[in-house]
Amino acid sequence: MRRTARVLSPAERSRALALLIALRIGYAYNWFNIGPAFPGIGAAFSVGPAEWGVLLAAFFVAAGAMQVPSGLAARRWGARAVSLWGTTLIGAGAIASGFAPSFAALVAVRAATGVGAALFFSPALGLVGSLYPEGQRGLPVGTFATAFSAGAALGVFGSAVLIAATTWQAAFWLGGAIILALTALAVRFIPPTDDVAPAAASEPREARVPPETRRLLTSPALWAIGFAFVGLEGASFATGQFAAPFGLTTQGWSPALAGAVGAMFLLPSVAGGPVGGPIAERSVRRRTLLVVATIVASVPLALLPWTGVAGALGIAAVFGFFYGFVYAVMYVLPHYLPGIGPREVPIAIGLFNSVQLAGGGAISLAFGVLVALVGYSISWMALAAISVAPLAILRWTPRTGSRAYPTASVAAP
Repeated sequence: MRRTARVLSPAERSRALALLIALRIGYAYNWFNIGPAFPGIGAAFSVGPAEWGVLLAAFFVAAGAMQVPSGLAARRWGARAVSLWGTTLIGAGAIASGFAPSFAALVAVRAATGVGAALFFSPALGLVGSLYPEGQRGLPVGTFATAFSAGAALGVFGSAVLIAATTWQAAFWLGGAIILALTALAVRFIPPTDDVAPAAASEPREARVPPETRRLLTSPALWAIGFAFVGLEGASFATGQFAAPFGLTTQGWSPALAGAVGAMFLLPSVAGGPVGGPIAERSVRRRTLLVVATIVASVPLALLPWTGVAGALGIAAVFGFFYGFVYAVMYVLPHYLPGIGPREVPIAIGLFNSVQLAGGGAISLAFGVLVALVGYSISWMALAAISVAPLAILRWTPRTGSRAYPTASVAAP
């Protein structure tokens, strides 16, 4: 039986949002602390770049494959419960990574960490949206979405410093311990929202998983969102992986300068999300916002080989800002698509995010192959083109207006 719901106070919302943002940062740290650990992992297990690629693939395949199941789990057991199961698994997997006795064991625990990442992501994003009523979701959703960039930067730079001072295992142990501590605080201070009460066991299957939920998995609009942004997601992966080597090998930049350009592709999205979220909340032309912002982010990539340092930094800053803007708009959008209720939002986000992870990973891999074959100049132009071309698929996503949701509430004890 459902418990009586009460409205969240502003203080409860702010506290819950702060904890979810902190968890988002810890989640991203545990994505990106693997790169600085590669040399130490190679020395410990006598493996090289090919095996490092296996480590990355294990995480991303698991994270992508579990996106939709995590949304379905959130529909059944609640976004709060599933997202916190996810952060618990991330923390456990990170700590276990530091104790892995063999490379095969490390691959296995990184895959488990990827499962935890999937369990956290779309349910937590749906939870953030459910905490706020219509008209107030844009800023918290946008801020939550782009907190990922802060955690990613911390993972890259913070773990590099930590590993240099200690060991590669310490970077995993610290990341795991922090996210487990934050999870304990979240269990204590984030109250269950009214969408988390599971359906009674006596209810028929049709009541527990309604037809509208099952229809999400074949929704042309959601699949269109997924495929429309595989290019932008691939560009994000590729710029993060190749901007620094490009600067070092072809532009003659110092390591510090090349690293600064690479970081600039990431950090401005922290500002892009809080800008894009509120604009998406107020706009009825969200599809147009997505198209224009993606074009502005992507087209300048084609100019990278012919710019100096200042130009490269500018291109990187524009890309980073509008990447964050696009994803904030994208994560607001499911709240306004016809036929998607608050409890279906995590499933919707999980579906298109799984497509983007898989497609973006393939594009970043293809970019590396193209660089090896023809060099960076043609490769940057090709990356700009593939980032924009799939946007035509958005024609299968309907225009959205305003649609009221009930005020966020929690179950009274």
